Amino acid sequence: MTTQATHRQHHHDVLIIGSGAAGLSLALRLPGKLRIAVLSKGPLTEGSTFYAQGGVSAVFDQRDSIGSHLSDTLEAGSDLCDRDAVQRTVEQAPECINWLQDLGVAFTEEQQPDGSSGLHLTREGGHSHRRVVHAADATGNAIQSTLVRQVKNRDNITLYDHHIAIDLITTRKLTGRGNRCIGAYVLNRHTSQVEVFRSHFSAIATGGASKVYLYTSNPDSSSGDGIAMAWRAGCRVANMEFMQFHPTCLYHPKAKSFLISEAVRGEGGKLRLADGSEFMHRFDSRGVLAPRDIVARAIDHEMKRLGEDCVYLDISHKPKDFIISHFPTIHTRCLELGFDMTKEPLPVVPAAHYTCGGVLTDRDARTDTENLYAIGEVAFTGLHGANRMASNSLLECLAYAHFASDHITKQLDTQMEDISIPEWDESRVTNSDEDVVVSHNWDELRRFMWDYVGIVRTTKRLQRAKHRVDLLLSEIDEYYSNFRITSDLIELRNLALVADLIIRSALSRKESRGLHYTLDYPDTDTSLDHVNTVLEPEHFTQGYAPLQITSATTTS
Repeated sequence: MTTQATHRQHHHDVLIIGSGAAGLSLALRLPGKLRIAVLSKGPLTEGSTFYAQGGVSAVFDQRDSIGSHLSDTLEAGSDLCDRDAVQRTVEQAPECINWLQDLGVAFTEEQQPDGSSGLHLTREGGHSHRRVVHAADATGNAIQSTLVRQVKNRDNITLYDHHIAIDLITTRKLTGRGNRCIGAYVLNRHTSQVEVFRSHFSAIATGGASKVYLYTSNPDSSSGDGIAMAWRAGCRVANMEFMQFHPTCLYHPKAKSFLISEAVRGEGGKLRLADGSEFMHRFDSRGVLAPRDIVARAIDHEMKRLGEDCVYLDISHKPKDFIISHFPTIHTRCLELGFDMTKEPLPVVPAAHYTCGGVLTDRDARTDTENLYAIGEVAFTGLHGANRMASNSLLECLAYAHFASDHITKQLDTQMEDISIPEWDESRVTNSDEDVVVSHNWDELRRFMWDYVGIVRTTKRLQRAKHRVDLLLSEIDEYYSNFRITSDLIELRNLALVADLIIRSALSRKESRGLHYTLDYPDTDTSLDHVNTVLEPEHFTQGYAPLQITSATTTS
């Protein structure tokens, strides 16, 4: 065993893994008497929340209603949403906005008919009314900055940046009894040492897994860490086949996750092939204004058919002043990367955008593992179903942070057995001199996921991907067993596991629905309405008593 001299043990009442809207909201909602640790794998602002441009959906317009918000969400989810989860979430939305305003988030306002000032509401895809509360076009930035400022002012909350969780610690792993989460092993990236964070309650709020794909709108932190850790800790996952893709991400090696807004198409932008010809009219009568999933599938089809790396989005036929005034941020960023959208088309590709599935939770954000909660994009609550409606994602983070906080608070007096946690054992591993293996495996994984498990799927493609991911998992497991932990290895290990869960889920769904489209089963099977794809960890099947989710129909 390693010695106490080189490692530390931290003791907290609540451990929160993730520092986005979900994690920080939970920290602020919990009672001030609790000692709370918040882990961020990078800087506190480096997460999907910070980059969210849209807003938070909530009913504030008198012409709108909770029932309408509920109906729109159910329709977007293609008959896979959990009605009770949707109802509870949309009912909570106005309170979440008021709570953020009380914390200091400055949402955009406008003058009301009676002369007073009120929230300015926008309307996005899938919404039948204006109900998206926003802070200009940088809502995530406004929310994240406010939450970080508030958390830093709380004496009971300790922030640990550049700390990446390796695995959850459970009583089952240590003693073989029960399955209660009592903390996590964490790599301190400042010191390269593995530390023990023990806690009475733990919450994973690590975001999604879109970095499993070659092209993504997400930051580098979206590597599926929480989903993978929860699975290894005995939690079921659900609906991992439903990965949402944004149609137009700038194709450039330095652009990474830079999106070209749908508004460009809304203002007359055309999608073209390399020879200049348009193609969207062959896929949908609405052309470039068809819904996201249809546009993304059309682009994917043309790229595969022609063997091209991208297609082109062209608005250069519009006046220069018009383009600059409507899209100043996009225009400036494209110029920095060598593209002048006033004179030439922009190379674009669809990009993985949002993970609709995740760790199965109940109405209080509880997972199958006792005292472990999952909040935000990492979780499957039943809110999104087979597709996510715009601006319901930040709402889910805020609402379920509240639900989890209430449940944890009610459990504070529960007596729990104190179990000794051993230090992280590095006595039988060495430093790797073959880090190139990690980078090559990372590249291979993301490319075959893009080629075989992307926007349009076939059984043959999925089977090819399954064969490759099985080989990768075996290789990664051997590497993990023999060499010291690095953050790149942790993320690769998690991404490969999540890729396997996505592939297995996609293979099991014999229909096309929402974000899952397969050429072998192009139609929706109505007998599968309200039937979720639930995977259960094989190593927990013996004597396993999973959480009872009574309001959803599931299948494994």
